Amino acid sequence: MQGHFTAQDVKEAHERIRGRIRMTPLEESIYLNEAGRRYFFKLESQQIGKSFKIRGALNTMSQLGEREIRHGVGTVSTGNHGVAVAYAARELGIKDCMVVVPLGTPASKTDRIRYYGARSMALGVGYDESITLGINYIDRSEMFYVDPYEYDPRVYCGQGTIGVEILEQNPDIDTIVVPIGGGGLITGIATYAKALRPGMRIVGVQTRACPAMYQSLRDGVCYNRYPTTGDTVCEAIVGGVGQIAFDMLPALLDELILVSEESIRSAFGFMIEKEQLSVEAGSAMVVAAVRDYPDMVGGSNVALVISGGNLDAGVLSDVLGARQPLA
Repeated sequence: MQGHFTAQDVKEAHERIRGRIRMTPLEESIYLNEAGRRYFFKLESQQIGKSFKIRGALNTMSQLGEREIRHGVGTVSTGNHGVAVAYAARELGIKDCMVVVPLGTPASKTDRIRYYGARSMALGVGYDESITLGINYIDRSEMFYVDPYEYDPRVYCGQGTIGVEILEQNPDIDTIVVPIGGGGLITGIATYAKALRPGMRIVGVQTRACPAMYQSLRDGVCYNRYPTTGDTVCEAIVGGVGQIAFDMLPALLDELILVSEESIRSAFGFMIEKEQLSVEAGSAMVVAAVRDYPDMVGGSNVALVISGGNLDAGVLSDVLGARQPLA
């Protein structure tokens, strides 16, 4: 493992941003609990911008120099990171902010990006093509590129502040389950949690439609671009793996579970209909994991990180319209 950052860096990030973010609820599940096992939802779906991404964006952008601020900032995003960067730019007084999104990004996300004062431009079919074209545009414009998960440890440290909150909110938590896209969220959380509690169990979850981290760790190759197979409701949590996550996660991860799109859709419906929680479909992959593989997840007091709440009306209608109401 290459130590790009430490638990102390995460703690300092928490001190840096805590006055600008919400401490999101750690709410116990009504329906998932079973004998000897309790589940708690860490509701980043109720964070500013409806996503955990504001944490990394604020921690990074609050440390920029005068020249970087003057030239403005840009990023590439399927939505949530872009919303976070737009909000952080407004909060920090950075006047020029550009968010490049893939073609077909839900209007619910691009509308929010513009609401916070950023410019939005669609480039590329899918995230991997969008990021190639977007970074090229941002570099030519001499803007600071706000990395979503690949090479900037400040982003990872910001995301890791969720781990600080979980352990403050419930010291009995012994297992944390986290959705994996690029890997910044789980790596940040795990770095802090494992340092404070070496016995803490860290479980990652990916969709079978885009198992980039699973394949990277299996093959020993950092796939920083990775294709999605078939349709997915996890558009905010697909794509390649970040280099820092690839370097650090093997020493931190206890289990990595792949779940099907069918299970994710079912878990999403469960969260809406039964738990009455507004979450992104992709965020429900952690719920799919504990419903399908409770023994692989393990633990007695389990925190499930619900990473986002930017609902797409089309996905919501499609998933709920295609299933029978839960009893």
